[in-house]
Amino acid sequence: MVNEHFIILQSNRGGRKLDQSCLLTIVVPVYNEEIVLETLRERLVKVMDDLPTRCEAVLVNDGSTDRSLEILRAFVDADARFRAVDLARNFGHQYAVSAGLYIARGDVVAILDADLQDPPELIKPMLERWADGIDVIYGQRRSRKGETRFKLWAAHLYYWILSKMADVEIPRNAGDFRVIDRNVVDTINAMPENQRFLRGMFAWVGFRQEAFPYERDARLAGETKYPLMKMIRLSLDGIISFSMKPLRLLFYFGMIVTLLAFSSGAYLLLLRLFSPESFPPAVAGLFVTMLFMFGLNFIFLGIVGEYIGRSYINLQRRPVVIVRDVLERTGDEKTKSAGKRMGEL
Repeated sequence: MVNEHFIILQSNRGGRKLDQSCLLTIVVPVYNEEIVLETLRERLVKVMDDLPTRCEAVLVNDGSTDRSLEILRAFVDADARFRAVDLARNFGHQYAVSAGLYIARGDVVAILDADLQDPPELIKPMLERWADGIDVIYGQRRSRKGETRFKLWAAHLYYWILSKMADVEIPRNAGDFRVIDRNVVDTINAMPENQRFLRGMFAWVGFRQEAFPYERDARLAGETKYPLMKMIRLSLDGIISFSMKPLRLLFYFGMIVTLLAFSSGAYLLLLRLFSPESFPPAVAGLFVTMLFMFGLNFIFLGIVGEYIGRSYINLQRRPVVIVRDVLERTGDEKTKSAGKRMGEL
């Protein structure tokens, strides 16, 4: 049951069994990945064949401009366990995953990137931890092969800042690769915010969570979908969506600057009264001080503007994403549902 203030979930009284009574959904966001999709399919098929559960793979086409959608159609035609979701445009990785979570029908859901940096073969041991009662098993990277020294340094700095700023503890070196219980998926789907930072949302909801350390592989082929500007944007989403500390820091800094201004004014007044000959020229530091204060004002306005802008976006209550087509097979027939709107959950 869900209302504006409360989410009440149904407990799984039947327990968690890795057999044919259990359905696993593997959610994979796809954006211009035509080079790796065939390898992805082969590895997913081997994983699903090896699992004792029923399986489905939900591949979300996030407005790809290459042949990705055409290839996904072929996957659906060839194997009824594959479903393809085509978004109306490129909404971004976090929103493509959100669409996949909403479409997923499984008792347990795994999230996996299409570039195969996160090995799909690890889903099986992660599922075993879910069967033991863990609600969220998140992949925690012990190493990050194929990434530049700058990106490794930036990631370390980002997680350090996030740990200091966020109001909830967000695990370090953990991306979106994880296995999630149905109750957690339903909770995430019920959260109404438009600016979605999923790893923070998963940390915020609680439940029983456990890290699964693994070695992250290098990207199989193609280019990263998270260049520098997207990484910065994701970093801001993580800090601003889960912390009020930037606003509090502005208040504290304003108090410090005000005290310094009063102290400097008192010092200059005393200097003027008791030692006029050593009083500094008024214009000497005025220009630099004004530039400094103007720069700070614009930074502070930008931070406040981020919070106000996000509040405005959420008040508009637009859908998180819009799904154009859902391609799936029922028996020997392929069915197609068009125009499903996401976000008004």
